[in-house]
Amino acid sequence: MALDAVCLRAVAEELRGQLLGVRVDKVQQPAKDQVVLLLRGGLRLLLTAGNNSRIQLTGRLRDNPAEPPMFCMLLRKHLVGARIASLTQPGLERLVELEMNVTDDFGQPGKRTLVLEAMGRNSNLILLDGERRIVECLRRVDAEMSAQRPVLPGLFYQYPPAVEKTSLLEAEEDDFFSRLAAANPERRLDEFLMDGYFGVSPLLARELAFRTAGETDSRLFSLDASGKRGFWEEVSSFQVSVNENRFTPTSVWRDGKPMELSCFPIEQYGPMAESRVYPTFSDLLDDFYESRERQERIRQRGADLVRAATNARDRLRRKLAMQEKDYAETQDRDALRLSGELITANLYHMEKGQRKLTCENYYDEGREIDILLDPLLAPQENAAKYFKRYAKAKTAERYLKEQMELARHDAAYLESVLEEIAEAETEQDFNDIRAELKDAGFLRQKGKEKRGLQRPAKPREFRTTAGLRVLVGRNNRQNDRLTHDADRRDIWLHTQKIHGSHVILRTDGAEPDRESIVEAAKLAAWYSQARESGNVPVDFTQVKNVKKPAGARPGMVIYTTCETVHVTPEEETVKRLSVK
Repeated sequence: MALDAVCLRAVAEELRGQLLGVRVDKVQQPAKDQVVLLLRGGLRLLLTAGNNSRIQLTGRLRDNPAEPPMFCMLLRKHLVGARIASLTQPGLERLVELEMNVTDDFGQPGKRTLVLEAMGRNSNLILLDGERRIVECLRRVDAEMSAQRPVLPGLFYQYPPAVEKTSLLEAEEDDFFSRLAAANPERRLDEFLMDGYFGVSPLLARELAFRTAGETDSRLFSLDASGKRGFWEEVSSFQVSVNENRFTPTSVWRDGKPMELSCFPIEQYGPMAESRVYPTFSDLLDDFYESRERQERIRQRGADLVRAATNARDRLRRKLAMQEKDYAETQDRDALRLSGELITANLYHMEKGQRKLTCENYYDEGREIDILLDPLLAPQENAAKYFKRYAKAKTAERYLKEQMELARHDAAYLESVLEEIAEAETEQDFNDIRAELKDAGFLRQKGKEKRGLQRPAKPREFRTTAGLRVLVGRNNRQNDRLTHDADRRDIWLHTQKIHGSHVILRTDGAEPDRESIVEAAKLAAWYSQARESGNVPVDFTQVKNVKKPAGARPGMVIYTTCETVHVTPEEETVKRLSVK
């Protein structure tokens, strides 16, 4: 969810005291809808103009493309060296303006304004000159897309059209009660607020309704005079809190996944959800959007990879099912040999043109057996046909056994690739996985590719409480390199019979403490398909006991002499041990 107008006001109020007068040192654009301003003092200001539109200080490091986009290059030209002069939110609109003092190439002072329109899928990031003309924007809007408000370089910037509603912050008591009296009594309390006022999100409208009536779907007819007075008091209290900038950074989680974020405590979910309070809104936004952005990255950047790996895996499964059926048929081949032998034993009383031979089965206590014949073939040819089918089935058994083993290994490999995609965090992660699938023959090469511009991704790095270094592979090829390059005395960890990353606990030749092994095992469990599980078995052994079979797919190894520890993966442990 994008920030609503009130939350945006709370964030702007928090940032204002931290940003004014600070110099812009660098500009980065890690994603097509994200810009990061690196500020003097080590601050990183993130502006996102997408579905999760927002402005915040972030502690998350984001991978940047090898070639910066044109919009990023233009921002660098205009903003590097600028100082932030003001941060404002006009009215209760979902937009923020960063005005900056700049110096041009001739040493003359000037102004530039960076406008973030945080409006969900209609979000935009717009750079204005000193006259408030549009220099460039992240998304150009021409007259065909919007005749009312085009957004193009050279045009004077205009605010989005105003909403024909009263701001909830400006609601007055007499007018509020007049609206209540005129409203349809069947309307819910939150719908009444949303229909008549702007500046309040559905979440906050439901919260005000809940605090008034004890439930979110209460209707207006259920309010007596005292209830209506209580409704106004809740709205009035909301106004005072916003006007006095009394905010509480809060998020709501269910089943370990983020549901809602707010600048006020949320009570409407009761014990059905977990409420988290943060020291700052920047901490809240980093934590809340981390998992959502990972899913968004997978959907946008990894869609072709997921599709290719899933289709290849499903084809292998169908092929394996057919092979298993054919293999089962080869197990009845002794019946073919028996038919050939019995035909040969009864040639003396058979004639060409027979459709069936009924004879005594010498191998089954003399019981009679019926053998189907081809009437167009001579008796000797029918016998030869059965012997040929027997030999073919015998050869097919060996061939199918080999092919089924290969298919099972490839299906397991593709499952591990799908897990890699789910854990991918950076653009380079997706590039590495794409290259891996192409090398394995599961993704087609598309013309000449610029691999020279890609920087090799580094493994995830952690440190245990005891200070031991832990490396976690990001993809199968990196898993291979990690294990190959590790000291033979280091500890190798992997979830038992579950797809996941290879984990190396660096020991420098010493015996690692038990707590470090458990912490490394929790990392192995977290970066695996068992992330949402508890009591996950993780095998660990020295690297010298891990071998890669000849010709095996990337990431596939065998190991002996291992021990097993059972752990429960915890996000808190991952964050605590992470090396920024």
